[in-house]
Amino acid sequence: MTVSLPRLGKAFLVLGTVAALSAPLAVYAQDNEYTAPLTELANGKLKEIAQNPAIVAAVETQNAVTGAYDQAKLDELDTQWRAEVSAAAKPLIDATLGNDASKALLAAQEASAGLFTEIFVMDAKGLNVGQSGVTSDYWQGDEDKWSQTYSVGAGAVHLGEIEQDESTQAFQSQVSITIVDASGKPIGAITAGVDLAAL
Repeated sequence: MTVSLPRLGKAFLVLGTVAALSAPLAVYAQDNEYTAPLTELANGKLKEIAQNPAIVAAVETQNAVTGAYDQAKLDELDTQWRAEVSAAAKPLIDATLGNDASKALLAAQEASAGLFTEIFVMDAKGLNVGQSGVTSDYWQGDEDKWSQTYSVGAGAVHLGEIEQDESTQAFQSQVSITIVDASGKPIGAITAGVDLAAL
């Protein structure tokens, strides 16, 4: 099929417009009016949740178990989790959602009056320790929410891209910080989905 130059020009114009409209969205959380309030939220409410003794204890306990896991074991657990998401039996998911850390995170989300859309905690390997709801995967170690916080050290803050939820049409961003123990040593990370309208 032959494409005329005028039609091809229009196609490029449309593609260029889409790219121009979508490109700012990808970096919006990094440089916009939400950067300051999201950072303040990270160093305030999210840090307070991360310092909950139940959360810190849960991360330390899991680190003692998963510290010796190699990548094959991490992948195995992640594969199991992903399979359980759509399965009738969910032993790994149920065990995680039923622990004290998950209960504390769910309570924190419910107390946020819609500000937090999800909260989950990761150990030193990037595996979920607790969460307010089911996540799509179990291992977060290959994602910035973990590598740009725990791997960076105490005080690290990572702001994710702003995305629109297809079901609610709400705009949100993920905010992540490092979790530290009583001595200030990094032991894991915490991520919260934030409804930007609630800011």
